[in-house]
Amino acid sequence: MALEVALAMLQSGDRWLMQLRDDVPGIVAPGCWGLFGGHLDPGETPEQALRRELLEEINWQPGSRPGALQLRMRHRNQRRLAHVFWAEVPIPLSELQLLEGQDMALVHAEELRSGLIWSERLGCQRPLADGLQEVMEQLLPPHGVAADPCS
Repeated sequence: MALEVALAMLQSGDRWLMQLRDDVPGIVAPGCWGLFGGHLDPGETPEQALRRELLEEINWQPGSRPGALQLRMRHRNQRRLAHVFWAEVPIPLSELQLLEGQDMALVHAEELRSGLIWSERLGCQRPLADGLQEVMEQLLPPHGVAADPCS
């Protein structure tokens, strides 16, 4: 059985919040940029898991109003089933507290499409996690089109 994970495409204006994963052997995609989120604990729904993970990773979660957290796609590969949600982050990046990972950044769609994201904290570019670019291509607005959070 594949591992199940819940991931968040967190949008702030026309940019997306990304997490630079720790450089720790044994974790998924060490030293790469990824989405915030993580595995489902036994008995958790994907939404419950994502809300828990967001609190653990950035001490924030979307409100409870309908539509605050929207399932946008499920992506399966040989190792995992990913439930990918969208949410808007209505607060400044400075108000989020990075509790897991090396860095976080708000990046434009074109930077995500390039596969490399600059880390202010490390002073270098790092790649996107394996498979993430495929997910991004399905979820990001087409080149030159502004992101529509209502789509």
